Amino acid sequence: CPPAGDSYGVLPRPCRALVLLNPQSGSGRALDDFQAVVQPMLAEADITTTVFVTERPHHAHEKVRDEDLSQWDTLVVMSGDGLLFEVVNGLMERPDWKEAMKKPLCILPGGSGNALAASINYYAGYDHVAKKKLLTNCTFILCKGLYTQMDLVSLSTASGKRFFSFLGFGWGFISDVDIDSEKYRWLGSARFTLGTLQCLAKLRVYQGRLSYLPMGTEQGSSPAPRDPQAPVTNGHIPQPAGTEAPGSPPHDSLLVPLGQPVPAHWTVVPEEEFVLVYAIYQSHLGTNLLMAPAARLHDGCIHLFYMKAGISRVTLLKLFLAMSRGTHLDLNCPHLCYVPVRAFRLEPRVAAGIMTVDGEALACEPVQG
Repeated sequence: CPPAGDSYGVLPRPCRALVLLNPQSGSGRALDDFQAVVQPMLAEADITTTVFVTERPHHAHEKVRDEDLSQWDTLVVMSGDGLLFEVVNGLMERPDWKEAMKKPLCILPGGSGNALAASINYYAGYDHVAKKKLLTNCTFILCKGLYTQMDLVSLSTASGKRFFSFLGFGWGFISDVDIDSEKYRWLGSARFTLGTLQCLAKLRVYQGRLSYLPMGTEQGSSPAPRDPQAPVTNGHIPQPAGTEAPGSPPHDSLLVPLGQPVPAHWTVVPEEEFVLVYAIYQSHLGTNLLMAPAARLHDGCIHLFYMKAGISRVTLLKLFLAMSRGTHLDLNCPHLCYVPVRAFRLEPRVAAGIMTVDGEALACEPVQG
């Protein structure tokens, strides 16, 4: 039964779905799995599909940015998290993004990193599953046709890039594992296990300043903490009257420009040496990593984790093993900190290490969201 306070929409019947599918994602089985598992279930549910197979990076981004979307009732992404990142950002680049973002999106796990699919499976109350079972569960959710809102986080970088992110932003250990393990894509989700062991062997420390606006912090005359602008929600982004030209992207009401110091009511973390920083907005970081058990699709919250330097390899490995069950915070490790926030800023001291947004690599530079 749906959580209290969430309102649900229902897809029409018959339903027309545009399926964006990356045949290279994960171990390269997405198209076969779509034909064998997904299509028969959708046919029974009266959902007709148009399959768009991506041929190169940014192909899906351009498709949803430029296409007339009125011919479809839902956009279905059958891939890893990277393809949904392209779709979300393509939709947000449209002049009619406010309308386009109301189009229901569906994720079907077809990659090696299927964090959003695992999160939705968890929110729906299903048992923890992976691979074909996770795909079947997510297809079943699509067949039922219920949809609800999802938070997005607006990220901006010192070099002027702007992204809309649905999953998380990372720097340090976790991002290193994500990107260093790309060469083992053929292993499927086991690539992350191998990558974790390799990154543990050469454990690095990253220097920088981390600041954040805690949940529930009042800002003098500013809106209350549940101001719907803070995390950009799916489709409903009220703007202050008279500040926005029609079609211009949403305004980051909680942030000051990156060149200026953070506002006085923000918290600045005293430590400046980290093993990792991860701001996650969904429950799962991967199929087997339940990082933020308290997270929900539309909770208006960024779940910020950071790990201070000085942690031993053994303790770090214990934390990651506990994270498969979501019990890592019960270990009360003094090096691991968790705080629910509304906004954050990270300023690396030098451009060292990989940053990731929704699993995609970024150049290392100051960023805020």
